[in-house]
Amino acid sequence: MLITPARNEEQNLPEVSKSVTGQKVKPELWIIVDDGSTDDTAHILENLKASYYWIRSIRLPPRPRDITFHYSYVCKQGFDYALDYCRDNNLEFECIGLLDADTVLEDNYFEKLLVEFEKDNSLGIASGGVYYDTGGKLSREITDKNLPRGTGRLWRKECFVETGGYQIEPSPDSISNIKALLRGWKLMQYADIVQIQKRKTSAANGLWHGYVKNGWMAYYLGKNPIVALLNVFLYSVKSPYYTGAAYCWGYLGSAIRRENKIKDLEVRAYYKNQGPAKLLSRISGTFSRNSRDARKGEQ
Repeated sequence: MLITPARNEEQNLPEVSKSVTGQKVKPELWIIVDDGSTDDTAHILENLKASYYWIRSIRLPPRPRDITFHYSYVCKQGFDYALDYCRDNNLEFECIGLLDADTVLEDNYFEKLLVEFEKDNSLGIASGGVYYDTGGKLSREITDKNLPRGTGRLWRKECFVETGGYQIEPSPDSISNIKALLRGWKLMQYADIVQIQKRKTSAANGLWHGYVKNGWMAYYLGKNPIVALLNVFLYSVKSPYYTGAAYCWGYLGSAIRRENKIKDLEVRAYYKNQGPAKLLSRISGTFSRNSRDARKGEQ
């Protein structure tokens, strides 16, 4: 079972849908949530539903784009619809997935992930690695390589239910990760399972606004200030360098205004106690990669 939120995705949806319908192992059900699109997205969805019985869509009324609460609200409508549909039609499933409408999958993406779930009963959430195609050359997005990505992720059904399903919160995937870890589930990101994202993460409304939102989310979730500061440094040493300033603006501005934080005390405690060791490792890795790239450029 797969959920996809889509808003004005007429450029990406044809290629993304082709990658899903061409999978060697296809979803039993694919719910695409049209978030009030004003372009040709609705027409594309009608054609998809007419061609594939397992594709369904729901449409929400037009609203201002918002990558904080509204994004998770849109996804939640899809998850709730899919769960109700499966219950009403006696449709069984073992995994439930989320795929953004700008992400193209290799043709055996789901097959590879499902093999990993079969091999390890403790695996709760998994995804492939996110790559960008620049002139025919794939480059992997730099993230915590031990954690599944937001797009292209699969939850084991038991893990999804035990962790409270998909919540209407900023960064709902991170919250799901935390709750899964605290309940003993294993999380994995498999670099050799490829998904290609057509636009950079946090770039839907422009990178500056996206990273301001990321800084705000770090404050909202209660992230350790030292970790937030290290994030500012990490973003500032890689192109485009202004994302560090944007992240800092989002975090510090929220702190100065003493804005509300997430009410879930389990999540706040996790982030408050999270040390900087992993982030320092990422920063070290960034410098190592930059150094290697510089040496290659000199050769």
